[in-house]
Formats: sequence, C-alpha cells, structure tokens
Amino acid sequence: MRYFLHFAYDGTRYHGWQVQPNTLTVQAEVDRCLSQVLRQPIHSLGSGRTDTGVHASHQVAHFDAELPENLTLDLLLYRLRRALPTDIAALRLHPVAGSDHARFSAEERTYDYFVLTPQPDPFRRDHALHLDRTPDVAAMNEAAACMIGQFDFTSFSKVKGGVDHYVCYCYEAAWHPAPGGLVFRIRANRFVRGMVRLVVGTLLDVGRGKMTPQQFQELLWAQRRVDAGGAAPARGLFLSKVAYGPGIVPTE
Repeated sequence: MRYFLHFAYDGTRYHGWQVQPNTLTVQAEVDRCLSQVLRQPIHSLGSGRTDTGVHASHQVAHFDAELPENLTLDLLLYRLRRALPTDIAALRLHPVAGSDHARFSAEERTYDYFVLTPQPDPFRRDHALHLDRTPDVAAMNEAAACMIGQFDFTSFSKVKGGVDHYVCYCYEAAWHPAPGGLVFRIRANRFVRGMVRLVVGTLLDVGRGKMTPQQFQELLWAQRRVDAGGAAPARGLFLSKVAYGPGIVPTE
C-alpha cells in the first residue's frame, strides 16, 4: 500500500531534504523513524528537494509499506510523531493509489521567502533575512510581475542543475506585508534548482535600486545565469504548499 505523509520541518541543522552519505538530512530522519515504527525498511520519496538550511511548512513524501493488522493510521501517525526529532513534525498521513507519486503527481508548489525590516528579531534569526532598510516594494513587484506565465528560467538556475529544461509556468509572484517585514510568495508548476533564492536575491537588487524592473525582465528573457544577482540566504525560504489534483488528497 502507498501512503502520502504531509509534514513540516525546520531545516536549520539539516543538509537539505535528500539523503546524502555521512551527513544529516530530513529524508534520512524521516526514513529512519518510519522504519523504526513500522519495523521494516522504508524509503520515502519527497515532492521535491530543499537545499541546506531551507525550511518547509508543508512538504509531502510517499512511501510503500504493509501495515500490521493492529496498527491503524492514527496510531502510526501518533508513534511517528513521537519518534521524529522535534524539528520535524508529521502533520497528516493517508493512503493513495499505487500510481500516485509525491513528486510527479504534484501540480503546483508554493514557496515563501521572509524578510525582516528594519528591526531584527532574535527569535527568527534562522527563519528570515534581516535588511537594515526597507526596499522599494513597488519596484520589486513590478519586476516580479514579469515572471507570470511560462518562461525559461535559465537565468535563475544553478549552473548544471541536472534537468532537461528550465521552463516553468509561474502562476503567482509578489511581495506582501508580513509581521515584522515582508514575504515574497511564488507559485509555479515546477521550480529549477536554486530558482527561488536567485529570484529573491535579484529582486532585492531591484528593491535596493541596483537594477530596474525593465532590466530584471531583460535578464529573464536573456536566459544567461551570469547576469543574475546573488542567491538570497537559505534561512528565509520555506516550501509552504504542495498541491495535487482532485482525488489524491482527501478532504479533511
């Protein structure tokens, strides 16, 4: 039987989502705890990777397992919550069809990037970027609006990202007021490696007056990574929602 696990995590002490040798990752901890609770080897597969230090308020992974007759889903979720470290939280667990896939069945993903301005917050030092001055939000939103639609995001991808193409359909991209500062929200059908942090870093250049919205648009169209700004730090970035088509995730 295949199951979808919805969970959240503070990525501060992890070297990203994906299992890597000789380092601590979120996937390794999830697999370890699932294997411990179910008493069988479990290998999960997530909806997508997150980099070192990046967080998730909503991540999804699937795994295949045979549950003992006396182990209900509610009991499994309870035991998993107790087994997981305190910086990973299991939110929901439900069965899906064998053909449903946490990554390939996902239709949309949303990321939020949090910025504090102008006052720092010691309680959010690992969860937001602090700026000494408030950037020009109107200019940043004018630039961000250029990304709505289908574009090749080569200019905002890590070199040799290991994908066949860099085309994404962006449904939403804008800065909004948030407690203590701002949040940049971007929603798309897919993201290429490093895309969100590079977009945020370059938009902040627009907000500081180092680049105009028109130059940002020209950079997007140019498909030349060398001209983009630096990547924003990982600590402000959250994977905030993974959305699936009708029938995959049951209504609560």
